[in-house]
Amino acid sequence: MEYRIDPKSGNKLSCLGFGCMRFPRNLAQIDYKKSENLVLKAVEEGINYFDTAYIYAGSEEVLGNIINNNNLRDKIFVATKLPLMKCTSYEDFDKLFYTQTKNLHTDHIDYYLMHNLSDMETWKKLCNLGIERWISEKKSSKEIRQIGFSFHGIQKEFMNLIDCFNWDFCQIQYNYVNANYQAGEAGLKKASGKGLPVIVMEPLLGGRLANGLPKKSINVFKEKNPNLTPAAWALKWLWNQKEVTVVLSGMNDIAQINENVMLSKNSNVKMTKDELETIDKAYAAFKESYKIPCTGCNYCTPCPKGVNIPGCFSAYNMSYTVGMFTAVQQYINSIGGFNPKKNNAPNNCIACGKCEKNCPQHIKIIDSLKITQKRMEPFWFKPARAVIGRIMR
Repeated sequence: MEYRIDPKSGNKLSCLGFGCMRFPRNLAQIDYKKSENLVLKAVEEGINYFDTAYIYAGSEEVLGNIINNNNLRDKIFVATKLPLMKCTSYEDFDKLFYTQTKNLHTDHIDYYLMHNLSDMETWKKLCNLGIERWISEKKSSKEIRQIGFSFHGIQKEFMNLIDCFNWDFCQIQYNYVNANYQAGEAGLKKASGKGLPVIVMEPLLGGRLANGLPKKSINVFKEKNPNLTPAAWALKWLWNQKEVTVVLSGMNDIAQINENVMLSKNSNVKMTKDELETIDKAYAAFKESYKIPCTGCNYCTPCPKGVNIPGCFSAYNMSYTVGMFTAVQQYINSIGGFNPKKNNAPNNCIACGKCEKNCPQHIKIIDSLKITQKRMEPFWFKPARAVIGRIMR
C-alpha cells in the first residue's frame, strides 16, 4: 500500500480508502459477517482510512461493531459526517455527534465532515446556529481531530466555501467523467494549493466506470492494454494527480479489494501521454451513451410513492450502453418484477420534488422519470409483463 501525507496533520493516509456506504446487504440489512471480512482484509492490506456517515443506514453501527470486536480503533482513521438536514439548533450538534461516537464505539472522530455542504447559504445558517463555536470546542477537547466538508454543488460555491473557514480537509466527487463537474479539477487544485488533503468520492461514478461502460469505451481500453480493467484505468487517472490524497472505493467483495490494492502499489507511477489520451477517448465514447448522471447513491429514496428511482435510471442508461434487451430485464426487476400489482415504476411519481432536493447530482428527476418511462415502456410492455407474470405464477 502506498501512503500520502495529510499536510495539515502529518497523518500517513492510505491512498486507497474504504467507503462504507455500499457495505454488502441482504435486502435492506447490512450483512455483518461479509462486511467484517472485507474490513479485516482491507486493514490487513494496509488500508487505514474508513469513511461512513450518519445517513448511511446501519453503516456507522456495523463499522463500529467491527472496530470494537477486532480491536481496530488504533489502527485506522475513522471519517464520518454530520447530517446537516437534521441540525436545527445548537444542541443538535452534540446530540448527533454523540450518537455517532456511540455507534462507532469511539471517543473521537479522526476526520469529521459537514455532510453535503454545497453552498454558502447553508454554511451561514450553520454559523447562525453556532457551528464555528461548536467545532472549536470539539477540536479543543480532541473529540474531533480534523474538520472538513463533503461537497456536491457548483464550482463557484466550492471556491467560496473553501475560503470561508479554516478547514483541515475536504471531500469531493471526482473522476475522469466529472473532471469539470461540481468542484472539478479547479476545485481540487485550489484546495490542495491551500494545503488541504483532498479525499475523492465516487471515483467509479457509483460503479458505472467499472461495470456500466458502453462497449465502445471498453474497446478503447482493451486496445491500449488488455490487462487493465476499466476500474483500473479510472483509479490510475486519479492517483496520477498529486493533489489527490485518498481515493475512496465502496468495495463489496474481496476480489475488488485485491485488485484495488494491487493497483495502489503503483499509484505513484505517472501515466504516459498515450495513456491519458486513451482516457480521453474512452470518456468521449461514454459521453455519447450515458444520459442520466445517476450514481446510485440512493439519497433520493425512499420515494413517498415507492418509485425505484436509481433502479429505473440505471436501466435507462443501460439501454444505451449494453443494449435494450438486458436493460428491459433490469427495468422490470426495478419496478417489481413480473407482478403487475407491484408497481415501483415512474408513473407513480406525484412530482412532490422531495427527491430533487436531496439529489447530490442535481438531476431533474421528475422530468427524467418521464423520459425513462417513455423509453423503457413501449406499447407492448404492460400486456407482455402481465402475461409473463401469469405464466410465472
